Amino acid sequence: MSEPSASDRPKADSLKPLKTLWPFITPYSGTLFAAMAALLVASAAMLAMPVALRYLIDNGFMAQSVGTVNRYFFWFLLASLVFSLFASLRYYLVTWLGERVVADIRKAVYARVIRMDPAFFEVTRTGEVLSRLTTDTTLVQSISGSGLSIALRSTLSLVGGLFMLVLTSPRMAGYTLMGIVVVVVPVIAVGRILRRLSRQSQDRVADTSGLAGETLNAMQTVQSFTLEDLQAGRYADAVKASFATAVRRIRMNAFLVGVAFALVFIMLTLFLWGGSRSVLAGEMTGGQLGQFLMYAFFVGSSAMALSSLWGEIQRAAGAMERLTELLQAEPGIRTPQNPASLPDRVSGRIEFDGAGFSYPSRPDEKALDNFSLVVEPGDTVAIVGPSGAGKSTSFQLLLRFYDLLEGQIRIDGVDIARLDPRALRRVIGLVPQETVLFGESALENIRYGRPGATDEEVREAARLAAADEFINRLPDGYETFLGERGTRLSGGQRQRIAIARAILKDPPVLLLDEATSSLDAESERLVQAALEGLMENRTTLVIAHRLATVKKVDRILVMNHGRLEAIGPHENLIRDNALYARLAELQFGAV
Repeated sequence: MSEPSASDRPKADSLKPLKTLWPFITPYSGTLFAAMAALLVASAAMLAMPVALRYLIDNGFMAQSVGTVNRYFFWFLLASLVFSLFASLRYYLVTWLGERVVADIRKAVYARVIRMDPAFFEVTRTGEVLSRLTTDTTLVQSISGSGLSIALRSTLSLVGGLFMLVLTSPRMAGYTLMGIVVVVVPVIAVGRILRRLSRQSQDRVADTSGLAGETLNAMQTVQSFTLEDLQAGRYADAVKASFATAVRRIRMNAFLVGVAFALVFIMLTLFLWGGSRSVLAGEMTGGQLGQFLMYAFFVGSSAMALSSLWGEIQRAAGAMERLTELLQAEPGIRTPQNPASLPDRVSGRIEFDGAGFSYPSRPDEKALDNFSLVVEPGDTVAIVGPSGAGKSTSFQLLLRFYDLLEGQIRIDGVDIARLDPRALRRVIGLVPQETVLFGESALENIRYGRPGATDEEVREAARLAAADEFINRLPDGYETFLGERGTRLSGGQRQRIAIARAILKDPPVLLLDEATSSLDAESERLVQAALEGLMENRTTLVIAHRLATVKKVDRILVMNHGRLEAIGPHENLIRDNALYARLAELQFGAV
């Protein structure tokens, strides 16, 4: 899924994106109904208070009856207490619901994104995804929690207040309805502008997150090239653009709130003036005026609350639209409707049959071109070639990170395009040249190879990968936190952790991107011995950069421009293939 710019994205011209919230709310319908019940009770108690005030004035003050005054004050106080209790319960339930819904949205978005294929991340920045998981979900949280609570309360107060206004004075209720129209029209008009500004503001925040994430993940590169000032300036420019967009949004929102407040207070003042004249003319009692003004206040305050909330609703709609883009994103690599199955015991026979492939970002350039190869079970095959020859591409296609454009890849005779990608990847172990470690302990980082492994199995894998000794020297041994991306370890140590993962996984097929390239001579000797034991009786493909590696394999593939140029043992290729002879001299330092 490509990441459109702010101008390319569809604008949230309605609140339709908020409908996407409903599937996340329905599992908690019981909580929602309880909140609605509490809302109804609280609203009924609130709407009863002006009635108590009316009779207090007309039957108590006017009749100068202390007993009547006491009785209506008691009912007024009781209505206030009931309102407070159920308003508090309603707020708790709705806010809990908002927190729960947003937590589920975050889980759903993350679960969807983590299953996307590499083509998605070629065109989508990680910082953009993180911005949606944090900033956008926070906006949705504000509207689905406290915002929803305010919206429900204000809407019911507005409707209930208008109904009671009609019962109190139909003529003045008509004036009230006209006043509400005067308030609502500018709110809707300004809201459209605010919605666009809100979406732009969120885009600019995502830009700053993307830039910061990109820079922080390459801190050593930034500092080694003394780019701190350059990157700080770029981030400052991004923050400035984000601030400028936010100021435009805030200015428009402030204008919206100011207009709404002014119109509501003007409306209330006119009502008070008209009502006072009606009392003097004997057309209504003082109690009716008091009752009408309280209902008018409820209606006015509800209208102000809804107008103030409208801007947040616009922002939440824009945020939900962005989240929905991720929730509806479909990976290019999909599980077939009726996936095939691999044998219970995979032997590891690999076949590339006329494989052709181009990366989505470079559709005119063939990364693999009519590539055919058969690797028998238990064989060890090295792949060599210049940069861009297709060595890593063959690994990525075998792992089905991308689908072929032409031909087939088969494991044990089964086309991998017919397999569930997860089932395929369970039988393949990968040791990349650049190891990725997680912000966990050494024990848990190795356990990623097989999450159900026992601690002793993890330690045994570490011993076989020559990692046990240095791990035990860490401050807390296997429980030592390795830092984000394993920053507390050397390159060679990180590589041995990755090899331990592959040993623990114990797959029938191994892919080694020169797994010993970052090790010193002593560690390389230990790890090479471990790998030789691991590679016995399993199919292994090795992207090779060292002479020691290619001399120990069954066959060597020479690749160039995505094609298989030659295949054979080291001695024959040195004699018969000019490209291999040149690569051997340049990369291996010997011929």
